[in-house]
Amino acid sequence: MSYVTVKNINKQFQQKSVLKNVSFTIEKGERFGLIGPNGAGKSTLIDIMTGLTAAESGEVMVDGVDIKKDILAIRKKLGVVPQDIALMEELTGYDNLIYFGGMYGLSGAILKTRVNELLTTIGLTAHAKKKVKTYSGGMKRRLNIAAALLHHPEFLILDEPTVGVDPQSRQYIFDFLKQLNEAGTTILYISHYMEEIEALCERLLILDLGTEVAYGTKAEVKSLVRQSSKVTITLDYVSDEVLTAIEALDNGISEVTRDFNNITLLVDSSVFSMMRLIQALEATDSVIKSLSLEDISLEETFLQLTGKSLRE
Repeated sequence: MSYVTVKNINKQFQQKSVLKNVSFTIEKGERFGLIGPNGAGKSTLIDIMTGLTAAESGEVMVDGVDIKKDILAIRKKLGVVPQDIALMEELTGYDNLIYFGGMYGLSGAILKTRVNELLTTIGLTAHAKKKVKTYSGGMKRRLNIAAALLHHPEFLILDEPTVGVDPQSRQYIFDFLKQLNEAGTTILYISHYMEEIEALCERLLILDLGTEVAYGTKAEVKSLVRQSSKVTITLDYVSDEVLTAIEALDNGISEVTRDFNNITLLVDSSVFSMMRLIQALEATDSVIKSLSLEDISLEETFLQLTGKSLRE
């Protein structure tokens, strides 16, 4: 049995369907990714999984427990890191963790020991007695994560945990989450940073307009996109003759993008011929400086599956 099972979840707001038969599983000890554009239904799904709202139909099971039958048992296993930082600015980092630990039923020496452990782990011991309002964005994010870990949760849900932080803080958080996972914590990671999902998670779910667009391993999700490879060409200059030659190829090319002297092609790798492309380019008046073929990234797959237009 999977550690987390979400089965046929449906949810409506004001007679509008916001989740439609969403199903997926998360295995114990897995790092699982959830991706979707604005309005995809991610927040509603997390609210259902954490018992903050109820679905019209479907079920959520965590470690064999039905959320509708024993939400308290599930919450003891669950840690949630919200996108909005849930800290009290006028309290110190130490006092924030003492406060949240009390909410989890911890007290006395056990609580103080756990707070000090986490402050050390997230690298904030030297700042423990400073008010949170003096913290940088990265420090607040790390403390926000620590607050969700006080009760040693088995299952950690993180909603955009690196929003607004610098690259160093992002990497620190990433490394910390990997260590948590290696120690046995199951992680559900929600992000708009596709490179984070690609680096952290092996399996993922893409939601769009409340519907499952893709679900599976990264390789399985990428295979859903016919344009599964990307060719990057650098020339001494790009003439109209070059663009015409590329467009004339019946070579599995679906998209051509030009950026000064660089051309990017999205291609169907099952029919694309690099040799035919090279021959076509060599027949023009431009000189090839470099040429590369690589699998498309998870972000490019996401845009192909959900569309490239902005979502409000």
